[in-house]
Amino acid sequence: MTNTLRHAKITAHRSSARGHANHGWLDTYHSFSFAGWYNPRFTHFGSLRVLNEDRVRPGTGFPTHPHRDFEIFSYILSGELTHDDSTQNKKKHKGEEGEQGDGDSSLFGPMRRGDLQFTTAGTGVTHSEFNRGKEVVHFLQIWAIPWKKGLPPRYARSTFSDEEKRKGFVKLLSPLKAGVDATAAEEKAAEPVVPGTIAIHADFVMAAGIIPPGEKFEWVVGGKATQATKRKVYVHLPMTKGGRASIRLDGMDGDGVLSEGDGAFVDGVNAGDKLVVEDVGEVEAEVVVLDTA
Repeated sequence: MTNTLRHAKITAHRSSARGHANHGWLDTYHSFSFAGWYNPRFTHFGSLRVLNEDRVRPGTGFPTHPHRDFEIFSYILSGELTHDDSTQNKKKHKGEEGEQGDGDSSLFGPMRRGDLQFTTAGTGVTHSEFNRGKEVVHFLQIWAIPWKKGLPPRYARSTFSDEEKRKGFVKLLSPLKAGVDATAAEEKAAEPVVPGTIAIHADFVMAAGIIPPGEKFEWVVGGKATQATKRKVYVHLPMTKGGRASIRLDGMDGDGVLSEGDGAFVDGVNAGDKLVVEDVGEVEAEVVVLDTA
C-alpha cells in the first residue's frame, strides 16, 4: 500500500456481486440495492445510493413516473436517450437563468455520449426516459441522497468531451456553492463549487476519465471542492470494451485489478489524499469516480 493511502480500506465490488435483471427491453446491473434486488451489504456508500448500469433497446424506455427527495443523474456512454419531465415549462435553453446546456436548442433534446443530465427531484417531479434512436443506449443512472428534503425541483445538463477526459479526471458534478442554507435566488443561480460542473445538493463530486493503456491518472480525494475531511470514494469501470478494459487501484489488497463492471469502495480516506488508477488492460478504460462525505 502506498504511503498516501496506508490508512485506507479499499474493497472490490465485483460485477458478479451486482444485482442483475434482463427485462428484454432493459438489461440492468445494480451496484446497490434497487427495485426487486436487495443485498444488506450494498445499500449506500456515504450519500451515494444508486448506481445502475443500464442498456435500453431502441423504441423502448421508462414511462413517466414520479421521484422526490433524491439527486438523480445519468451519464451517457453510448447511444441516444431522450428525457422529458415536469420541469420543462421552466428553463429549456442553454444560458437561461443559470441553466447549463449542451448547445442544442433545448435541454430536453436527445442526449448522446459524454452528456450528463441531472435532476433535483426535491418536492417532486415526474419524468420519462426513452431510447428514440436506432441503437441500444448504454448509460449509468446514479442517485445521491441530498443534504436536506423538500428542495425545489431543478433540471440541468452538460456535455464533457472525451478529449478532456483523456488528459485526466474531469469533474462533472460538485456541491452547490451556497450550501445547505442556500436562498431561493442562490438555488435558482445553481452555482457549483467547481466552475463548469453541475451543482448537486450534497457533499459529492463526480468525475470521469479515459485512461490510455499503460498510463496512470491521479484522483485527489475531495476533488478540491469540499471542506469535509473524512471521505469515501467509489470507483466504477463501466462495461464498454467487451471485457478488454481493466484497471489497477494503488493501495487495494491483492493485485488491485478491476475488470469491466467491477467497482471498488475506498473508505477511510481524507480530502487531499491521492488515489492512483492505472490502465492495465489492452484498451483505454473509462473510469467513473464518485466522491462523497
